[in-house]
Amino acid sequence: MEPHPGELVIVTGMTGAGRSTAAKELEDLGFFVVDNLPPTLVRDVVRLVDDSRGVTQPIAVVVDVRSGSFFDSLQANRHQGVTGRPTTLLFLEATDDVLVRRQEAVRRPHPLQGSGRLLHGLQRERDVLADVRGDADVVIDTTNLNVHQLTDRIAEQFGTPESTRLKVTVVSFGFKYGIPVDADFVADMRFLPNPHWVPELRPRTGRDEEVADYVRTRPGAETFLAQFVPLLENVAQGYLTEGKRFMTVAVGCTGGKHRSVAMTEEIAARLRADGFDTRASHRDLGRE
Repeated sequence: MEPHPGELVIVTGMTGAGRSTAAKELEDLGFFVVDNLPPTLVRDVVRLVDDSRGVTQPIAVVVDVRSGSFFDSLQANRHQGVTGRPTTLLFLEATDDVLVRRQEAVRRPHPLQGSGRLLHGLQRERDVLADVRGDADVVIDTTNLNVHQLTDRIAEQFGTPESTRLKVTVVSFGFKYGIPVDADFVADMRFLPNPHWVPELRPRTGRDEEVADYVRTRPGAETFLAQFVPLLENVAQGYLTEGKRFMTVAVGCTGGKHRSVAMTEEIAARLRADGFDTRASHRDLGRE
């Protein structure tokens, strides 16, 4: 995978073929995503993103037949090179029987169906999109793809080594303030002796080396780390396989000041050393 700095991806295709899934994956890959954008406004969006986020910020816009007459200008806007960015036209399609089943599953009418049958709407859409499909840079047939397989295809095509890495956040917290609601894993450090009861350590935090050394050298601390970090790494690989790119590990103690902070820093350091994109965060540090 090669980096795509400043790329513009135009996502279009058949209703039910996976445009929303593709858009969500592109957003996870770091793209600035705009859904249901009239093609005539593509240049305005690019200008706004250039001004606010810089010319290297990749952009993805989702364009479909809901744009009505504006859809006709897609080809003109693209061929004129009005954005100054390298542009990729991504077209998603699937067979009629699969598209019908997907639309019926979500109980939504086709935008071109009118008073006719769903299949008639799909046939009209194919006619409208015929020229666009023929000019597409990338065509993905999602007939036999599930959501995870489609996101993998999008990541392969538009991701970079950096954007497709799992991002791990290890956050310390105090149980008396509640467990973080977004935690994928929760680890309880209250099995370790509390530095709060050591007078010279009480005013310090788990980020101070004296406290960190005290916590890491208590009986059971190293055994826990030796077992817990490999468990997280094993699960992380499964997350990537399933298309999940973010993992939050919550590490708690009573107040979120000593034990959880020290162990959060240590877990994050070990994950980083093993190649994971990891950051440490301390939710309740300073609340006491």
